[in-house]
Amino acid sequence: MAQGRKGKLNYRCPRCLMREIDMDMLYDREADEYYCLRCSFVGDEQEVLRLNAQFREKYRDRTKRITSF
Repeated sequence: MAQGRKGKLNYRCPRCLMREIDMDMLYDREADEYYCLRCSFVGDEQEVLRLNAQFREKYRDRTKRITSF
């Protein structure tokens, strides 16, 4: 998804991303936090980055072919 406006970077919603839904979060300047319109997730930038890093950890080996366990 492309960013709709200039300013702070749009992040993907961590809760929606865990359910494989690609939803951008919106930024509230007054409260200095990000929020999702779909699932009502609210968090600051550090919380969003932490949860998105957790998502990347889950899928880090998706491009590797695993032949033995």
